[in-house]
Amino acid sequence: MKKDINMPERLKNRILAARKEIASDLVLKGGNLLNVFSCETYEADIAIYDGVIVGTGTGYRGNTEIDIRGKWVTPGLIDGHLHIESSMLVPSMLAPELLSHGTTTIVSDPHEIANVLGVDGIRFMLDDSSRIPMDIFFMAPSCVPSTHLETSGAVLDVSSLSSLTYEPRILGLAEMMNFPGVLSGDRDVMEKIALFQDKIIDGHSPGMTGSDLQAYISAGIRSDHESTDRSEGILKIKNGMILMIREGTSAKNMADLLPLVNSKNSRRCCLVSDDLHPLDLKKRGHLDFALKKAVSLGLDAATAVQLVTLNPSEYFGLKNIGAIAPGYKADIAVFNDMKDFEIDKVYKNGDLVVDGGKPVYLSAGETKRHIKKSWRAGGFRVSPVSVEDLRIPYTGKKVRVINVVPGQIITKASIETPKERGGYIISDIESDILKLCVVERHKGTGNIGLGLVKGLGLARGAIASSVAHDSHNIIAAGVRDEEILLSINTVKEMAGGQVVVCGDTILAQLPLEVAGLMSACSFEEMVRQVESLKKAVSDIGCPLDDPFMLLSFLALPVIPELKLTDRGLIDVERFEIVDLYC
Repeated sequence: MKKDINMPERLKNRILAARKEIASDLVLKGGNLLNVFSCETYEADIAIYDGVIVGTGTGYRGNTEIDIRGKWVTPGLIDGHLHIESSMLVPSMLAPELLSHGTTTIVSDPHEIANVLGVDGIRFMLDDSSRIPMDIFFMAPSCVPSTHLETSGAVLDVSSLSSLTYEPRILGLAEMMNFPGVLSGDRDVMEKIALFQDKIIDGHSPGMTGSDLQAYISAGIRSDHESTDRSEGILKIKNGMILMIREGTSAKNMADLLPLVNSKNSRRCCLVSDDLHPLDLKKRGHLDFALKKAVSLGLDAATAVQLVTLNPSEYFGLKNIGAIAPGYKADIAVFNDMKDFEIDKVYKNGDLVVDGGKPVYLSAGETKRHIKKSWRAGGFRVSPVSVEDLRIPYTGKKVRVINVVPGQIITKASIETPKERGGYIISDIESDILKLCVVERHKGTGNIGLGLVKGLGLARGAIASSVAHDSHNIIAAGVRDEEILLSINTVKEMAGGQVVVCGDTILAQLPLEVAGLMSACSFEEMVRQVESLKKAVSDIGCPLDDPFMLLSFLALPVIPELKLTDRGLIDVERFEIVDLYC
């Protein structure tokens, strides 16, 4: 990192400003300051010089002075676990919207784009996020591919990961999803963990208990965001993990986990999003929503703010952010109240980036120019697919069916008698059982996984998406094979995206031109297109609020119980491919 030869003089001037011997650059006057160290709230001026807080109290002069009396002031909010790709926006286009909700720092695991483009995809995320007034840090993806049970676009081995250890914005190793590999001492997994032993290693251990949990943690894994009930959360805190309480689009665990947070253990907890859909971001917000919900569930505001500021900053070793105190970066959120957590202003490094709840920097057009053509249409080599390829022979046997669990990314498995016509299994809309397909799209292998899903609720038509965790092959579900085929081919023609079809008509589509995962459009344009998809899905009878997000997790073979990849039906508990028939 380049040395700042002017730093001694800058430090001297900060000290002079702190001692009130020279004017600060900016003084925020008279706000109600929430102190995350003492959990007190009191009226104070905040003096800022050279992008750094130099003092709080009274008597500061500023070249600019802003009256914020009656407002509430916290550190800028920090999301310790967010997959940017779930927003379907590239980092530079997502940042303005996150800032408008008080978020000034995120830690992201870019394993979605890494599964498509490998290290090149991670470098795209680093590059695209380097010119924005927001801190975006990354964790190096640990499991690309997440398992041997699917086909991904890339493989990140130890050699690939070692090239990322020198990146200052890569803080450590991302969620270690291959918990069987950890417990069995898999050589490749051990080498990856060893590579990051002196950095942060995030965990992913749903339902793990007893000696297995302790063995997993003993490898140096220090956090978990997959807990779904209180007993699991308490156990992970007791064993030294940071408990990341997730409140995202598909997984909502706050109501179940928040009651375990108390004055004795609160510093071991964080609030995170994991996956956040653009419509949710528009409708409810980001961490400001998490704060509002936490307070409504009975957590005091000061503790809630700690969970999205000081706690994640200390866990990730992020120096000088996460608090409003001398020597800390002037990352500041100004709220109208501590109940609804409505944002008024946001400062990043002392610069105003949000005013009146609206971003006040960098136009979308300027940002779009950073997206290189080489990132578009990455990873689309799909072999031709026919209706015959989508047919499932009827054998007279019962079949395994994936069952959607509303509000969760886990699924359940059931044994059902399938509906038959002409010697083939067909969708059974009366029982809400639809055909599900996963088509490999990275290497042109021709792999197609076929299965059945219960709970998506389509009455007719089909939906398809190139967003299908973690390998992001094309996933499609629908009533008739012809409709499913049209949806698959439409995604293929877009080189990535999402689509709703009915009969031979395309009702709505959303192009995702960056690796089939993200777009360089504005947040407003993304919302418009997603709302069009949502209306189209509703028009074909689907009652779910976000079927595309649920669809995307039906291919994730590291979350129980039953999933589908391009290689077949996966029993996650047994970690193996199983037959559709039983």
